Amino acid sequence: INPNSITTDGTDLYVADKGNNRIRKIVISSKVVSTVAGGASSGYNDGTGIGAKFQHPVGITTDGSNLYVAESGTHQIRKIVISSKVVTKLAGYRYSGDTDATGEDARFDTPVDLTTDGTNIYVADNNNHSIRKVVISSGVVTTFAGTSGAYGSTDDTGNDARFKNPTGITTDGTNLYVVDQGNLTIRKIVISSRVVTTLAGTAGGNSGLVIDDTGPDAAFNSPNRITTDGTNLYVTEKGIHIIRKIVISSGVVTTVAGTSGSAGSTDGTGADARFYKPYGLTSDGTSLYVTDDLGNIIRKID
Repeated sequence: INPNSITTDGTDLYVADKGNNRIRKIVISSKVVSTVAGGASSGYNDGTGIGAKFQHPVGITTDGSNLYVAESGTHQIRKIVISSKVVTKLAGYRYSGDTDATGEDARFDTPVDLTTDGTNIYVADNNNHSIRKVVISSGVVTTFAGTSGAYGSTDDTGNDARFKNPTGITTDGTNLYVVDQGNLTIRKIVISSRVVTTLAGTAGGNSGLVIDDTGPDAAFNSPNRITTDGTNLYVTEKGIHIIRKIVISSGVVTTVAGTSGSAGSTDGTGADARFYKPYGLTSDGTSLYVTDDLGNIIRKID
């Protein structure tokens, strides 16, 4: 019910099944679906498999051995060991806030998406208008870019940059790419320097329009989640039912699937396909996999 983010290790897909408060697994080759963790009721208890409880899991990523889940209902980041299905709290716990600290002493305010470079997790902390960093080995949380409570669209370095309700984040290992939903832009953060720039779209400009163009001349309507295949970025536009593509090297933005404003579940090619609130997406390097939020289905784009 209302599947949100999706990630892959190349063999399986893992879905944050928000409405069911569960984490689901789909074997790509066979399409077999199973529940990795989470039970019939919501909660915040650690445990194993269906013995664990979640409350509105909305973001998910993997390092190949573990899953990491952004849980908006309890403002925390959870860890799931794939082999054993053991669920533990990595950072944050139940209450909203903006505290940089370790493990359960840290606070987030509606974390909605996350990505990992294998050593750290980077979190789109929606209501804090910031990107947070979690060291996986220690659970230490710091504010990586932006400043809690101070929203805006400023390109700058680290905490001097400004975001407005970021909703999606991905990485190619060198840079982070952020859906800055409140500004209708796609931002880039160089991990080594924390320098933030705007890759596509213009804050406050062309609001509500859909324009395929380059860099600041392109326009987004309702960008939500983001993924990369290393060369391109792909963005879901939930409110208008389309998938956008951004060439990283040039900033050229195009619409690759769906037609703006036309909802549905039709399989087809490019503009002939229909989505119903596309939400999360991931790439295995060959295909894109998209969660269709109100369609309650998982779609594949070759």
